[in-house]
Amino acid sequence: MCDDKIIRRFAGTFILASLALGWWVHPAWFLFTAFVGVNLIQSSITAFCPLERVLGRFGLAGCRAR
Repeated sequence: MCDDKIIRRFAGTFILASLALGWWVHPAWFLFTAFVGVNLIQSSITAFCPLERVLGRFGLAGCRAR
């Protein structure tokens, strides 16, 4: 279980990074932006967040495994 602020911070960072990569490197990076957006919608419906699981498994950012 993680604090919502940490998940939001990671999501925002991923979105901004993928937008920058899509703009300056290759447009295919915009697919990663779409993936993050779909994942946010999915986690709001199902309450399952893969990033939360990964952070909890490794004990990063103050998260703990469920």
